[in-house]
Amino acid sequence: MAEKGKYYFVSDLHLGASDPDGARERAFVDFLRKIPADARGLFILGDLFDFWVDYREVVPRGHVRVLAALADIAERTDVWFFRGNHDWWTTDYFEKEMGIKVIGEDFMVMDLDGCKVCMGHGDTVGAENRKARLTGRLFRNRLCIALMKSLPTRWVFPFARRWSSSSRSHHAGSGTLPGRESAIYRFADSFGRGRAVDRYIFGHWHTPARIPVESGGELVLLGAWKGEADTYVL
Repeated sequence: MAEKGKYYFVSDLHLGASDPDGARERAFVDFLRKIPADARGLFILGDLFDFWVDYREVVPRGHVRVLAALADIAERTDVWFFRGNHDWWTTDYFEKEMGIKVIGEDFMVMDLDGCKVCMGHGDTVGAENRKARLTGRLFRNRLCIALMKSLPTRWVFPFARRWSSSSRSHHAGSGTLPGRESAIYRFADSFGRGRAVDRYIFGHWHTPARIPVESGGELVLLGAWKGEADTYVL
C-alpha cells in the first residue's frame, strides 16, 4: 500500500459477468479496506461494473460488499465515480445512498494539492471515430436514459447484459496501446496548450501507459484493474 495522505485512481474493474468467480471483486474489497484512513480521495474512472442501471426503487442484484466498502470510504473521504461506457446508466443511487460524487462529463479538471489533473473515463475523449463519440453521447443523454427507464427492468437488464457481453467480445484483443498518434493523446496535447496541466489520467484502454505530452504534463492510462498493482497513486 502506498503512503498515506494520497489520492487513489482505479478504472475498468468490470465487475459482473467478466468476473464469474468473484475473485476480482474480493480483491477490490480487500484493497478498499486497506486504503489509509487519511486518504485524500478515491477516483473511479469508469466501468466499475460490466453494466449498471439504477432505477428510483431498483438496482442490479449483487456487489453488496463493494457497495458497502465504497460507502464506508465515502464517510471519511471524497469518492468520485466517473460514468464509463459500461455503467453510463448510473444516475443518483451512488450520490443519495453512499455520498459518492457521480461525474457524467467527458472529463474534469481538478487541482489536487497543487497538481493540476485532467481526468475521465476516456471512451468519448479518446474515441477514434465519429460513430463511437456519437454513440457514447447518445447513451449518456438524459432523455435517452429517462426513456430507457420507462421500460420494465425485465427488458432492460437482459438487454444491458447482452450489450455489455457483446461490447467486450467486439473489443477483445483488438485494442492497441494509444500513442502520440491517437485521439486521446491529441486531445491532451491540444487541451494543454495555453493551460498548465500536470497529469491527464484516463481509463477505458485496459493497457497501462505513461506518455509525456508535448504541450506539457504526462498522459497516464490506467490498466484494467485486477489487483492493487493496477492502482495509480498521486
